[in-house]
Amino acid sequence: MFTGLSAFPLTPVTTSGVDEKGFSHILSRLTEALVDSMGILGSTGSYAYLTREQRKRVATLAKRHAGDIPVMVCVGSVSTDAILHLADDAQAAGANALLLPAVSYQSLRDEEVFSLFETVTRHVSVPVCIYDNPGTTHFTFTDELHGRLSSLEGVRSVKIPGVPDSSAAATERVEALRRHLRPGVTIGISGDAYAGLGLNAGCEVWYSVCGGLFPEMAKQITEAAAVKDHQRVTALTARLEPLWALFRKHGGSLRVIAAAAGVLGLTNTDCLPRPLQPLSADDIADIARVISKLELK
Repeated sequence: MFTGLSAFPLTPVTTSGVDEKGFSHILSRLTEALVDSMGILGSTGSYAYLTREQRKRVATLAKRHAGDIPVMVCVGSVSTDAILHLADDAQAAGANALLLPAVSYQSLRDEEVFSLFETVTRHVSVPVCIYDNPGTTHFTFTDELHGRLSSLEGVRSVKIPGVPDSSAAATERVEALRRHLRPGVTIGISGDAYAGLGLNAGCEVWYSVCGGLFPEMAKQITEAAAVKDHQRVTALTARLEPLWALFRKHGGSLRVIAAAAGVLGLTNTDCLPRPLQPLSADDIADIARVISKLELK
């Protein structure tokens, strides 16, 4: 399941809790597009803001809607015990894989992160994807640590945060990481603005936030990558520069995707867990114009 398009949907949250109806609308777009897998409760899925029971419910809903599409569930938390409980919940919900970040209040050491992954992979019966996201976890994986973690039998993929801005440098980055990994462990690009560079550099999967809301567009890119049509991959991702610009303007993808889901009528425009606040009316109007200009649907 660690190839192609892994779509990461928004988890819409209102004052009364998870907007299950809105979440179901979003998931329906993914099933209709036949994405290769779903990444549930990632950063855009607001895992860090939800209770254990809410996360279990979201995983259950996702699996119920997914049909034959594999579902990966993030089990990130600050303590190993909490992670193991979340892993149990995700597996009970039917998760096909787990996404594990290195999250902690105190700074983590490499040995502590290795011990965490060793403990989790021994505990669970489904494969694990390493969630390398220093922008939110404030832990930076080295290639050497990725290599050690890939020696664990349960580790099957690495979700990297981005690649350098040139094709040559991006290829060098992906190849350098791959030299450390056990054969068969895939590399997945995230940071959607880098998707084209990463896929053309040899990443086997796109862990995609915008694919969680606009799966048809994202699938065009991964399908082009699958046949090594580098020119088409570049053209399709470059066309989306207005969307990437919105991500940069608003400090990441979450607030933009939440507003876009509201613009599309899938959920409320204000669908972020507090203390996160929705964008202004003017910013939402800008997002609506970009959606219209790019014919995103």
